[in-house]
Amino acid sequence: MVNPGGPGASGVDYVRAARVVLSERVRERFDVVGFDPRGVGRSAPVECLSDGELDAYLALDGSPDSPAERAALEAGARTFAEGCRRHSGRLLPHVGTVDVARDLDLLRRALGERRLTYLGKSYGTSLGAVYADLFPGRVRAMVLDGALDPALPRLRLNAEQAAGFEGALRAYVRDCLTRKGCPFESRTVRGALEEVGGLLRRTDGRPLRGDGGRKVTQATATLGLLAPLYDRALWPGLTESLRRAFQGDGRLLMHAADRLTGRREDGTYSGQTEANLAITCMDGAYPAGTAAYGRGVERALGQHAEGDRGRGVERDAGRGVEGAFGRVTEVGAYLGWSSLPCAHWPHPPTLEARPLTAEGAPPILVLGTRRDPATPYAWARALAGQLASGVLLGWEGDGHTAYRNGSECVDEAVDRYLVTGVAPDDGTICPGIR
Repeated sequence: MVNPGGPGASGVDYVRAARVVLSERVRERFDVVGFDPRGVGRSAPVECLSDGELDAYLALDGSPDSPAERAALEAGARTFAEGCRRHSGRLLPHVGTVDVARDLDLLRRALGERRLTYLGKSYGTSLGAVYADLFPGRVRAMVLDGALDPALPRLRLNAEQAAGFEGALRAYVRDCLTRKGCPFESRTVRGALEEVGGLLRRTDGRPLRGDGGRKVTQATATLGLLAPLYDRALWPGLTESLRRAFQGDGRLLMHAADRLTGRREDGTYSGQTEANLAITCMDGAYPAGTAAYGRGVERALGQHAEGDRGRGVERDAGRGVEGAFGRVTEVGAYLGWSSLPCAHWPHPPTLEARPLTAEGAPPILVLGTRRDPATPYAWARALAGQLASGVLLGWEGDGHTAYRNGSECVDEAVDRYLVTGVAPDDGTICPGIR
């Protein structure tokens, strides 16, 4: 069984790419099964807004720095939450990960398997960890790649994710400065980060031009910057996107943002954004109301800015003056405010922030990438430490998730574990790609 994460990404589409997702050795040993969880894709998708309404919502200033911007974002968040309630009211309380984990066990039983063999990436690690905690004796082998830390409060997760993107941006900039065609006038990492920050600040008042009359607002530009950081292979495209954006052309940033949000060329959406927020809101507690939520964002970013090196997260990432994702450019705040509809959600969450131990499960392999933008390495280390049988495998690499991302060391360890059940030594670190 496989799950690609999101939440909201289609497991049906993912399994159709099984030749890329899994090695030949694993595919020879197993049938590969994917499914669309509740609220996702072909499985009674969550519906909240029309395509035009979703365009307007995603273009809102996601890092409000004035009363008018905050009021507009609050109105958009309320409209989003109310739209979900109105169009998917019966489904909405039941799309959380606890419910999906129980569905996963029904699928295991329907397939005639006594125990589950599972690969989950990103949010899929949350699904796997919840499953293992509910049904530890029904796990055969489980790979959790790009892990979330289930014990972290939700707004703290947002703040630490900002740190992950900060680290990934720094890695990209260092690489860019060694190559021809790099668009930064500064030849230092700090100077280049400040140029990125200046670009994003300018779009707050003067959006870039996009396709078809669409404007590339600060929110769209931010998403267009985040998307290529998920995969090192996309870095050359990011370089070209930034080169054009510095000249006022935001079309490539807009295209990258559209891919991240599931917007198709014809202006329709895949439903991933709505499913993502619906599942997110059911999976954790958020402060109720915009005022309390805003105080929570400031507190989470402030706590992170104070530094928590014990968790392995950079001190200035997500907020500091040098950080392109700090308060200077508002991207830390953008990620903090990204879950605002959850402050107005019509149903209480079904999952609480707490350690998951899965007592009695066989070894569970947790993968972490050192410069993962979306799921910081500290989260993998935390989850492996919480699981009673957790085994941590690290990779000194770039991009989101480690397996099948270019490391023979990682791939060999995962393949052997999935086929034989034998995990590598806890704490093994695979070298980066040279």
